[in-house]
Amino acid sequence: MAKKPDTATRIADNKKAAYNYFFEERFEAGLVLEGWEVKSLREGKVQLTDGYVLIRNGELFIIGLQINPLNTASSHISPDKVRTKKLLMHKEEIKRLTGKVEQKGYTLVPLNLHWKDGKVKCDIALAKGKAEHDKRDTIKDREGKREVERAMKGRNR
Repeated sequence: MAKKPDTATRIADNKKAAYNYFFEERFEAGLVLEGWEVKSLREGKVQLTDGYVLIRNGELFIIGLQINPLNTASSHISPDKVRTKKLLMHKEEIKRLTGKVEQKGYTLVPLNLHWKDGKVKCDIALAKGKAEHDKRDTIKDREGKREVERAMKGRNR
């Protein structure tokens, strides 16, 4: 049985991704960051919901990942909170992803940021967009689960 990652190592989750996409495959990539960005991540000043992944010249880049600088950031740097960041993966994995993304309807979506062995990692997914009726089904399933939980909770009292 696979062990779930510890929630203390999680930095940020992209909750919109599960609502908007079906996930085909998941991958883990390293992230190239500047010093002030790592400090901001430790404080949890990150927003991942508008992020997406592009492949340019055989390299992966995450766009729209917003890391807000701390007030105590050094004055000799000018932090750019929406800077395009490079993702690190093996060349063979990137080639395989490139072939799959070129298929119609597939995209790469960032799922979460987490710490692993003192380094920041980003889970990305090969995803296909949901149609409007699929999104309604997702909402209906979620509401049904809530009602069942409420009924069970009320019954246990």
